[in-house]
Amino acid sequence: MSAETSAIAWFTVRMALLATTLVLPPAIAIGWLLARKQFPGKALVETIASLPLVLPPVATGLLLLWLFGRRSPVGQALDAIGIEVIFTWKAVVLSMMVISFPLVARSVRAGIEQVDRRYEDLAATLGAGSFRILRTITLPLASRGIAAGAVLGFSRALGEFGATIMVAGAIPGRTRTLAVGIYTLVETGREDAAWSLLVVSALLAFGAIYVSNRLVGQKGGV
Repeated sequence: MSAETSAIAWFTVRMALLATTLVLPPAIAIGWLLARKQFPGKALVETIASLPLVLPPVATGLLLLWLFGRRSPVGQALDAIGIEVIFTWKAVVLSMMVISFPLVARSVRAGIEQVDRRYEDLAATLGAGSFRILRTITLPLASRGIAAGAVLGFSRALGEFGATIMVAGAIPGRTRTLAVGIYTLVETGREDAAWSLLVVSALLAFGAIYVSNRLVGQKGGV
């Protein structure tokens, strides 16, 4: 493996790990909300949370570019405090987070829905509050589903391309991920190097999906 391939692979793994870590809290919150609560507009929340699954990634990237660009209110506010997002590693993480979010949230929801509500009801009758029930009963019992969702989200983040190239570009050493690297190397006629990235990407994705499937398969009995 060449130094270039190693650098791109390590950068992608670090960004995907960071994106997965950051996406877990909101994904758990949305997953729990959809699994345990009934409220007006629930279908709308579910639809919005699932949009990145069905929107073309480049369309998602364009929306992120509009939202975080320097001409937008959000972009101007970030620029005022010295935070630059577009065409930096932060844009890579942001793209990975948005694209992987629906997969993580869906797995969390499925894991929570498999938790027997009798345990939660029993804890409530003993005086436990909602947050304590979530922290000590629901999440531990749904931990395999949450872990499987995190691994699945990580694997999706590894392969993210469309949104990433829109908001982060393909800057060597700064924003070039495995998927973007494969594209740019083929574009410049370096197909041998692109194949090296493809092999690394396939191995990482295979490992992540294998672990996720094993976790889901061992989830029974919750």
